[in-house]
Amino acid sequence: MRHSNKVKKLSREANGRRALIRTLAVSLIEHGRIQTTAAKAVALRPFIERVITKTKVKSVTSTRYALSELGSGAASVMDKLHERSSANKDRAGGYTRILKLPERKSDGAPLAIIEFVQ
Repeated sequence: MRHSNKVKKLSREANGRRALIRTLAVSLIEHGRIQTTAAKAVALRPFIERVITKTKVKSVTSTRYALSELGSGAASVMDKLHERSSANKDRAGGYTRILKLPERKSDGAPLAIIEFVQ
């Protein structure tokens, strides 16, 4: 049974899952919207919302938090992250939306677009 086991494994071990979520988050911050599978979009949403909430106030602490969560490759998108965070200062959450797409033809995986709400 899966009592108290809420982590979606995404067919990966812990390190691979963390790397996947980090790269998806950096891509979302950089491009504003990405297309991925529905399961990955659902797993990404709470991660990116937590990072945006913590970086609403531009400070050294929030920048260090974001870099620790997003990894060392995220230094190039920190300006965009602070820009997106400051644009959502009045919003109390719900910074992203997930739009369902038709299934992928090759393997039938359900697709989704995850994007920032304007």
